[in-house]
Amino acid sequence: MSALQFLVHADRSAITPAALPPHLAALVWQGEAMGHHQAPVVASGHAALDAVLPDGGWPCQTLTEILQAQSGLGEWRLLAPALARLVAQGGSVLLVGAPQLPYLPALAREGVRADRVIRIDVEGAAERLWATEQALKAHCVTAVLSWLPQARAEQIRRLQACAGRHPGLFFAFRPARVAQESSAAPLRLHLTLGSCPHPLEVHVIKRRGPLLAEPIVLPHWPLGVAELWRSPASPAHAQASPPLPASVPRHASRPPTPRTVPHAELDGLAARLEA
Repeated sequence: MSALQFLVHADRSAITPAALPPHLAALVWQGEAMGHHQAPVVASGHAALDAVLPDGGWPCQTLTEILQAQSGLGEWRLLAPALARLVAQGGSVLLVGAPQLPYLPALAREGVRADRVIRIDVEGAAERLWATEQALKAHCVTAVLSWLPQARAEQIRRLQACAGRHPGLFFAFRPARVAQESSAAPLRLHLTLGSCPHPLEVHVIKRRGPLLAEPIVLPHWPLGVAELWRSPASPAHAQASPPLPASVPRHASRPPTPRTVPHAELDGLAARLEA
C-alpha cells in the first residue's frame, strides 16, 4: 500500500507517527522537533552553526539556499572550512556564475587548493540554470556553488529534485529580497555582517526544526584577514581588541604607533584577502 493510500484509508482523526508503518514514520517530521536528514552531512567548521543545523552540519543530496543583500559579504568565510574538508578528502568545488573571481591564494591558505576549484562563466539566467543542473548530474563534483539571482520558485524546485541525486553539497546564492517567497530548499539562511569587526551573522529562516529568533554570530576570519585586527582600526579597537583565532600566533608585536584606518580601506583589503 502506498503512503497516499494508507492516509486515505486511515482514521483521519487519529493519524500520528506512531500509527504509521515504520518506514513511513521515519519520514515524518513534527515541527516542534529537530528533523533528520537521510543523507550524510558535512560539518560546517563553525560549532555554533552546527549546533542548530539538523544532524549537525551541511546536508548532502539537497539544496541549501544562502540569501545575501549582495555577493561578497562573507560567503567564503562561511563555507571555506567545510570546502577545505571536502578538498582534503579528494573532492572538488564547482562555481557556477560566481560574480567575482575568487582570490585563490587566500582560499589555498584556508585549505581549498586552487587545482580543486573549477569556475564556469555564464551569462543569462537560462545558462546558469542549465550549467547548475548539469553540475548536479556530475558525480565527480563534490560541492556545487551556484549564484542564481533570477531563479523562480519552480526552477528552484527542479534544482532541489536534481540535488537529491547529487552525492555532495549544493549551495545556491540568491538575493535577500526572496526571503519572503516560497522555496523548495529545506535549509535557507540569510547571511549578513555585524558591526565592526564584522562577524558573520547567520539568520536561519528555514530548517527542519523550531524557528530561531536570533541570528547565529560567527566571529570567524580567514587567516590573512585575522592579522588585520592586530592594528586598531577605530577608537573602539584601541580600547578593546576582539580575541584572535587560535591559529594566529600571539607573539607578533603591535605597531608602536597605532594608526586609524578608514573602514572603507579596511573592508576593501579584507574583501581582497578573503575572496
